[in-house]
Amino acid sequence: MYMFQDPRRTYDCPVIKDFGPNPFVVNIEKATLCNNNFRTAFWTGKYMQLTLMSIPAGESIGLEKHDDLDQFLRIEEGQGLVQMGERRDNLYYKQPVYDNYAVFIPAGTWHNLINTGETPIRLYSIYAPPQHPWGTIHQTKAIAEQSEAQH
Repeated sequence: MYMFQDPRRTYDCPVIKDFGPNPFVVNIEKATLCNNNFRTAFWTGKYMQLTLMSIPAGESIGLEKHDDLDQFLRIEEGQGLVQMGERRDNLYYKQPVYDNYAVFIPAGTWHNLINTGETPIRLYSIYAPPQHPWGTIHQTKAIAEQSEAQH
């Protein structure tokens, strides 16, 4: 455990690592708010994965599509714009998102989340089935893109 402090709250943070596929219980809000990495695999099982993400102000997750999995995002803190569509050049679905919003992304849908605020967006993402190798930690988006290009 370590102490998380910002002007609005102070609390102990859980260890941030991949706890799957073991049984596990956690305060997901605290874990999400404590994560400072672009992406951290927090629980990877056989059929599902939960990652924690921190998207810096002015940045985005990056336009992507997962052909064989559905994805769920839960915004714990921050604000952004979700874009989705059937083609990468036609993201016709656009929705502002804020604290406590949920985003459901069907398999085969192009999507992006852009941080439109002045602080990081902190979120967790559930993939079914898992999308990233067990134990994945990408400190920045650039590291994530480099790692994904190699796989």
